[in-house]
Amino acid sequence: MNRQQLIDNVQRYFDDGRFATDLRRRVAWRTESDTGKVPPELHTYLTDEMVPWLTPLGFECQVLDNPLPQGGPFLLARRVEDPALPTVLTYGHGDVVNGQDSQWREGLSPWELTIEGERWYGRGTADNKGQHTVSLAALAHSIETRGGRLGYNVTLLMEMGEEAGSPGLAAFCEQHSGALRADLFLASDGPRVNADHPTLFLGSRGAINFSLAVRSRDKAYHSGNWGGVLANPATQLTHALATLVDAKGRILVKGLLPPAVPDKLRTALKDVVIGVGADDPALTPGWGEPGLTPAEQLVGWNTLEVLALGAGNAQRPINAIPSQAVAHCQLRFVVGTDWQNVQATLREHLDAHGFSQVEITMGMHCGATRLDLHNPWVDWTMASLQASAGQPATLLPNLAGSLPNDIFADQLGLPTLWVPHSYPACAQHAPNEHLLASVAREGLAVMAGLFWDLGEAQGTPWTEGRTTRQEATA
Repeated sequence: MNRQQLIDNVQRYFDDGRFATDLRRRVAWRTESDTGKVPPELHTYLTDEMVPWLTPLGFECQVLDNPLPQGGPFLLARRVEDPALPTVLTYGHGDVVNGQDSQWREGLSPWELTIEGERWYGRGTADNKGQHTVSLAALAHSIETRGGRLGYNVTLLMEMGEEAGSPGLAAFCEQHSGALRADLFLASDGPRVNADHPTLFLGSRGAINFSLAVRSRDKAYHSGNWGGVLANPATQLTHALATLVDAKGRILVKGLLPPAVPDKLRTALKDVVIGVGADDPALTPGWGEPGLTPAEQLVGWNTLEVLALGAGNAQRPINAIPSQAVAHCQLRFVVGTDWQNVQATLREHLDAHGFSQVEITMGMHCGATRLDLHNPWVDWTMASLQASAGQPATLLPNLAGSLPNDIFADQLGLPTLWVPHSYPACAQHAPNEHLLASVAREGLAVMAGLFWDLGEAQGTPWTEGRTTRQEATA
């Protein structure tokens, strides 16, 4: 059999309903990881769903505990044809965000796959059960088409806590660095730039969550009796926020900004258009850093977002000066940002502007990564995607969102390639999450083509891929 027969076979798997059967079964698992608990489904999804599916493909599977007690388990599955052959490390996560059951549209449930034309609804259809079902089905068909011999080894790492911030992932990868040794990282998560074209991205923006709080006193006081002589923590906090980011979303703190957008990044993004999908929100004119295109703002620049504000009772306000106020914030950042000193930068800035009473609490964080655009794997992968899809793919130097890619790129030292099978308006993390049938079907083709091409003796940059590392700066 040849490459085209492989693609035909894997798309037949979609057309005859087998893909829907596999995805329906996986969506039904209530694998919520962001509730502050570790439900038993996080373990049984691996032992009862993934291990029986992977073992017939020649994988040796281990379900292992998280080094951190608050984290979900891991699946480490290895398929070794020959230790002398190169190895691909692939990744997925079987956990999902909380179902938000009552907020889904009538007739939909987060735990049932509901197909309405192009849209396949269910929690995890876009993030990440649909995506790892695409990737692993393409791999399975590649193994079959190759007669059981891919010509390289495959290691799969599946975590069950990505939606909770991947607790324990770095420690797990350090403990099992020998078993995770590889030459290339290839996985699927995140959205395409738009639904109509395959996308390759090479890393992700980093993220740091932090909270700012002003705690003035232990209780609220009547605003008539005390207004004008007692400091209002909500007023103080909003003015403190205004020194960090202006009314147009522009970051005002030099230490929170990245270096200038590199010329090679601008060149890579010149044809990338943001916000043209049918369900995409309208972009806000004049918002964010001036002088940048929307693609450059998302991929090559930082943003400081206020995620939530709290003071008093917004649902039922009373005539009282609140005792405290809090703002939950997030910095999304690109490579080259001094992200490890964000807390010190914030403290120095707030103190200098007269807001020493503002407390800073740091939260979840992950680093920014971007594979060198000149890495030989980039052009090779773009050519493979085009050959399978019959159209050019979009190259995104890094995802605007965040993934634990720093662990694979920096800690494990791998060139990282991400081929997503979702799209921007998929309602990821929200009610009515869905997968587009056309994207999934084409995703099966492009992933099967990649797994096939990796086994070709000629033209695969295994040697160069082993010696190239991530960019240290933009």
